[in-house]
Amino acid sequence: MTDGDVEFPPGDGPTSRISVTLTTGTLQAIRERVGKRGVSAYLEKAAQRQIERDDLDELIADFDQVHGPAAPEAVAAKRARMTGGTANPGAAA
Repeated sequence: MTDGDVEFPPGDGPTSRISVTLTTGTLQAIRERVGKRGVSAYLEKAAQRQIERDDLDELIADFDQVHGPAAPEAVAAKRARMTGGTANPGAAA
C-alpha cells in the first residue's frame, strides 16, 4: 500500500515535496516572519487553517439550508455578548 492509498487528516502523515508558486511580495512577507527555513511550516499551518475555514463554511451553508440564515440582529447580539461590545453596530462608543 502506498501513501496515496491511505487518507490522512490535515496535519498528519508523511511529508511530500511539491512546487508552489507565490508572488514575490507574499514570499518576502513570509520570510520576514519566519525566516528562510520556516516557509514550509508556515505554509502547512496556513493550509490547515484554510481547510478548517472551508469546512466551517460548508457546515454553515448546510445549517442555513436546513434552518434558514441567522437573523442579523441575533448575530449582532451574540457578537456583543462574546466581545463585550454593543449589540447595535451603529451605536456611539
